[in-house]
Amino acid sequence: MSTASQATIAALVVTHNRLEKLCVTVSRLLAESLDYVLVFDNHSSDGTAAWLETQSNPRLIVIRSPENLGGAGGFSRGMCHLVERFDPDWIVIMDDDGRPCPGCIEAFRKLPGDEWDAIAAAALTPSGTVCEMNRPYRNPFWHLPEFLRTFLGGGRRGFHLPDLAYDPQAAPVAVDMASFVGLFLSRKAIAIAGYPDERLFIYGDDQIYTLTLRRRGGSIGFLPQIRFEHDTTSIQANGQLVLNPLWKVYYNYRNAIFAYRVAAGRWFWPLFPVLALKWNRNARHYGDDSAEFRRILGQAIRDGLSRRLDRTHDEITALTTGRQTAGEIPRKSAGVGK
Repeated sequence: MSTASQATIAALVVTHNRLEKLCVTVSRLLAESLDYVLVFDNHSSDGTAAWLETQSNPRLIVIRSPENLGGAGGFSRGMCHLVERFDPDWIVIMDDDGRPCPGCIEAFRKLPGDEWDAIAAAALTPSGTVCEMNRPYRNPFWHLPEFLRTFLGGGRRGFHLPDLAYDPQAAPVAVDMASFVGLFLSRKAIAIAGYPDERLFIYGDDQIYTLTLRRRGGSIGFLPQIRFEHDTTSIQANGQLVLNPLWKVYYNYRNAIFAYRVAAGRWFWPLFPVLALKWNRNARHYGDDSAEFRRILGQAIRDGLSRRLDRTHDEITALTTGRQTAGEIPRKSAGVGK
């Protein structure tokens, strides 16, 4: 069986206004045996462009966007550029705060080259614990054991991979969803799934993309010996993600509807009332902003159910009051360009 030792591998990093983290990520990537490293700068205003201009490594490629396209836009256009210009065997994608652990790419190159169409790395926090937001899962609507565990009270533990799956000696696991932090996509995977939908802007683009890849017959393997670090600063209250600024609420829940449509299929409509009730309860985590949260959530739900993806980012930031102006460049708290 052939291995990936001679494969051409390109890395894609999407960044927005986080130069300190980007410097670490680029340094880590250039220390690995990668053929190309593409940084897609989502119109940063913190000196990112100037710093990138000082870098002389011939493997480093920079695209500076004239506007912030969000994580989805950056991944979509960056992948397209790499495919059209270099046609690599594999593209590994990540946020600017996600980076391979030392030796990750060498470990990847030792793998069989044709066993999976896509490979998900084990994303860990800098302290070495599992990064919850990047935990892959098996879609419970497609697999009976996962459905039963979830239905019988397991919650997300019923279908997300357990900690035991992260043991470097554990066997690979076929998954249906993986995040964009350390996701290796083969040429075949991109041929099957295309590019992420940049209209999503942020949140859910990884779920929708990988679920679509699986639904179209592609395979995704979670390989725990391929390890990534995710230096994220998510804000949580009682285990719940609290989105800040509030315009992020719109993207999170509108895009979640699109993701659930792909995952649940014909079961989406029986499931939706449960989701809507659960999401509405999340307002309690927003304190004085709970009424604002519910108002933005309502708009997100209406647009998600009507499959509306044509709102501009300025329109969406204008949904909030008193927090930022319609044209403000987003501040990221839980994802690149987000």
